[in-house]
Amino acid sequence: MAEGSGRGSWDEGALEYAGLSRVRLDALLQELLGRVDDIMEYQERLRALLDAVVGIGADLDLNSTLDRIVTAACELAGSRYGALGVVGPDGKRLVRFITHGVSDEEIAAIGPYPEGHGTLGLLIEHPEPIRMHDLAEHPRSYGFPANHPPMKSFLGVPIRTREHAFGNLYLTEKTGGADFTEDDERVVTALAAAAGVVIDNARLYADTEQRRRWHEVTAEITQLMLGDFDTDQALQLIAKRSREVSGAQVAAVLLADGEELVVRAVEGPPRFARYVGRRIPADLPVIGRATSGTGEQIVIEDLAQFLKDAGGLSEFPEGVTLARTTMAPLPPGNTGTGGLLAVAVGQGANVADGADLVRMFAGQATLALERAQAQRDRDMLAVLEDRDRIARDLHDLVIQRLFATGLQLQGMQRLVRPEHQQRLSRAVEDIDATIHDLRAAIFELQQPPDSSSLRGDVQALVAEYSEPLGFRPKLICTGPIDTVVPAPVRPQILATVRESLSNVVRHAKASQVTVEITVQAGGVVARISDDGTGIGARTRRSGLRNLTERAQALGGTVRIADNQPYGTVVELTAPTD
Repeated sequence: MAEGSGRGSWDEGALEYAGLSRVRLDALLQELLGRVDDIMEYQERLRALLDAVVGIGADLDLNSTLDRIVTAACELAGSRYGALGVVGPDGKRLVRFITHGVSDEEIAAIGPYPEGHGTLGLLIEHPEPIRMHDLAEHPRSYGFPANHPPMKSFLGVPIRTREHAFGNLYLTEKTGGADFTEDDERVVTALAAAAGVVIDNARLYADTEQRRRWHEVTAEITQLMLGDFDTDQALQLIAKRSREVSGAQVAAVLLADGEELVVRAVEGPPRFARYVGRRIPADLPVIGRATSGTGEQIVIEDLAQFLKDAGGLSEFPEGVTLARTTMAPLPPGNTGTGGLLAVAVGQGANVADGADLVRMFAGQATLALERAQAQRDRDMLAVLEDRDRIARDLHDLVIQRLFATGLQLQGMQRLVRPEHQQRLSRAVEDIDATIHDLRAAIFELQQPPDSSSLRGDVQALVAEYSEPLGFRPKLICTGPIDTVVPAPVRPQILATVRESLSNVVRHAKASQVTVEITVQAGGVVARISDDGTGIGARTRRSGLRNLTERAQALGGTVRIADNQPYGTVVELTAPTD
């Protein structure tokens, strides 16, 4: 019995031990299977992460890269909604906001994109990953705007490029209503690290492409300026190409004209074409800084609003919002023409990273102005050289021959009958008048075409009074009046001629008027004589009083006297020294 009892106890213990072993084995198998599932899940997430990294680097277009980053982050973390906010140059607000999970209609109903206030601003101020159970419970929460979908769980991760904050990933509404986990945070953080490299490469590529395009169009403009070109044509091409390459909404070239800036070229929507020729005060604070000669490049956040507030362009088209505007001063050149090249991007866009290249295009504008001036100077020199040749030929050949012919006719007067002597005298007088006209023409030829000509102004004034008088006054100009008569004296001479001819029309009833402008030693004399009824003593005392006072201010005199045998003489004498 004892042995039998002992065997029974041993068998029961063995069975109990075997049962415990099976339990432990099952537990180990279950644990092993759980760890296998964890490993498989980890591998699956790792594979998804690698696929996402490869996917976001599929091409180098920055805009599509940002869209793919948001989509990949939502898929990795199981998030219904996602967004990528790009931090602006000031490091304080968001300048772009790329969304996922929200339709265009919902975006339009919500309103403007956020700028980084409230809970979204936490990552801007402290660029470290953050998880929340409920966005609305955070002290910084501002709440959601109207028509905004409900969002509760939140995961935010910063994106860095070369140790600089580029932006932030915002994920909300974890699938199944759960909270975002630590694994979600690690995976999205790893994606953000890879995204920073991809974004940096995309930006470098975009910058390289932009610079290549800028250099291409610079070569195009240079090629244009190698030949004959119109200044406005070159400035318009500069505005057009700078707008195209920078992706701006509007580009304009403004040149200084005294205390104002004149819009010489505009490239943009058709409604902006009407601003060509418009004048803007150059003393506006920001514009004054850009044109001060320091070469400083200025950026204005909202050009349209700035001009409205400053009163520089109050009729700016309503509804037009030009975001950041880069204004580069035109480098100083030999012409001394100042100005600006302004490149304004549209609402929601950014000034290109290569905005410093705007300054290069401003240099092209200065080069175009310099080249155009050189071209005009060359053409002017050719004209003046040709005029000098014509003047020499007239003086050395034509006038000498006419003078010799006049002397011959004078010598023949004693050889002809008395009835023919009068005709010869008139012929000699005509030759003298022709010589005088030729000398006047020679003086005019020696003046630059664009310069002010006193001789031309007097001729125009005499022609103006031909119709009221009923005949053309005789004009005699003697000496280099266009080169000797100083600028302050010229208006007085014109005023004297105009006042005298006006009096002849109103009072003199004359049949002949002679206007003589003569340069003599130390002065100039303007003499207007007529054969009319003359002026009385009363009129003589009060007439031409203003002319007398202005002549005295110049150190000259005005004399009014009777002409012989009939008429009146008005004579202005003014110094030329």
